[in-house]
Amino acid sequence: MIDTSKAHPARVYDWLLGGKDNYPVDEAVGQRLPPEAKDAARQNRQFMHRAAAWLAARGVDQFLDIGTGIPTPPNLHQIVQDIVPSAKVVYTDNDPIVLRHAEALLVSGTEGVTDYIQADVRQPESIVRHARQVLDFSRPVALSLIALMHFVSDEQDAHGIVRNLVATLPPGSYLVLSHAASDLFPELAAQVTAEYARGGIQLGFRSRAQVTRFFDGLDLVPPGLVTATEWGAPASEAEPEGSGIYAGVARVR
Repeated sequence: MIDTSKAHPARVYDWLLGGKDNYPVDEAVGQRLPPEAKDAARQNRQFMHRAAAWLAARGVDQFLDIGTGIPTPPNLHQIVQDIVPSAKVVYTDNDPIVLRHAEALLVSGTEGVTDYIQADVRQPESIVRHARQVLDFSRPVALSLIALMHFVSDEQDAHGIVRNLVATLPPGSYLVLSHAASDLFPELAAQVTAEYARGGIQLGFRSRAQVTRFFDGLDLVPPGLVTATEWGAPASEAEPEGSGIYAGVARVR
């Protein structure tokens, strides 16, 4: 059942990206955010596109995307299956409205596979158990956590959740993660946090050091932990940093 009386991160994000699958309560949060928030959402999405293509170009053909959000073309499976037609992608989100639109995520290429799980990242065992029905965890899997973990507090053991998820992945797998930064634009971070809280959404920006901890025990690939604007962006497409989001891709040893 979809609760339209409360804002949801996936639907606010949809509004920021210019989508139509949100409700007045979500739009109200988005309208109160600083104008930079729309650019941040766009730049974060572009990081996902570049990272997914980078992995697929290196032969990674299995992806577990947690915190998928409302479909916004091109979706992850469209990017990777364009490079590796046989790629398999499992999507996960906890918002029922995403399930409603899951058909858009399940239209796989003829050679590949997509699946969808309605679950919360705070239920990692359930997610992995279901994902194993589609993905082969004896081969590399790319775990995608895009703009998700800042909605999980330290009290909810955000770092432990990621650590437990990564522990299920075989060597040669990858963690792809982006996270709102507390120390790039502190005043904007405080404003965004306050407006999300006003909408009933807990949002916890983290410092570079705190975000780096999500990659403990992994090997960050070049250029390391940088901003979403910078990661993998060709020089011809370079733009000033305005995302306020850290982003990185790391290999499982």
